[in-house]
Amino acid sequence: MNALTNTPVTGALDRLHRDAAASDLGLMEAMAKAFATAPTGQAIANLLAEERADYRGVCQGLSGNFLSVSPAYGRFLYMTARACRARRIVEFGSSMGISSIYLASALRDNGGGRLIGSEVETSKVVRAQFHLGAAELGDLVEIREGDALETLADVGGPVDMLLLDGALSLYLPVLKLIEPHLAPGAPVLAENAFAEDYLDYVGDPRNGYLTLPLPIDRGRGNVYSVRVG
Repeated sequence: MNALTNTPVTGALDRLHRDAAASDLGLMEAMAKAFATAPTGQAIANLLAEERADYRGVCQGLSGNFLSVSPAYGRFLYMTARACRARRIVEFGSSMGISSIYLASALRDNGGGRLIGSEVETSKVVRAQFHLGAAELGDLVEIREGDALETLADVGGPVDMLLLDGALSLYLPVLKLIEPHLAPGAPVLAENAFAEDYLDYVGDPRNGYLTLPLPIDRGRGNVYSVRVG
């Protein structure tokens, strides 16, 4: 038995993945259309430029969307946190709390710990906290509301694992903020890692990382790095 098989967790995840698929259907269709009518690189560049001009506005416009990890990626998050025996995990972009449930489940099975999340949208913070409570994992999670460059400035100690799944243009600044606290061997997972500055940084071994693309959810730009330096 593990936390992912507990009824409160399975019930919450089943419901949330269904809700996410329904909620984000229109957004996914719109994004597919945008990518179909413009070169992929240009569509990504447009999104990053929009974020860099007003990332809070972009996030506010997506406040009703889950933008969640898939069940397969969620299980991978759980497995990774278990494998590295994580006790403190940082998550940039908690959204509605689906990925938080997978990570907190791993902490529960690791014997306890702390998941420190950051989410800029108030409504998402409230919903994520409710969903974590329904999964009976709320005692392991602290979701900090606001700009991650401020809310994650103090994470309280060594970080065993980092998940980047928020505003794409902030991946590198958030990584550099957490980097001094990353434990040796800490995995760094980035969803939708399309920003060239981030990919160039973690792709250069001189910066202390080994990096590979993940085959899970191909096309979503999932990248896996390990802090080795």
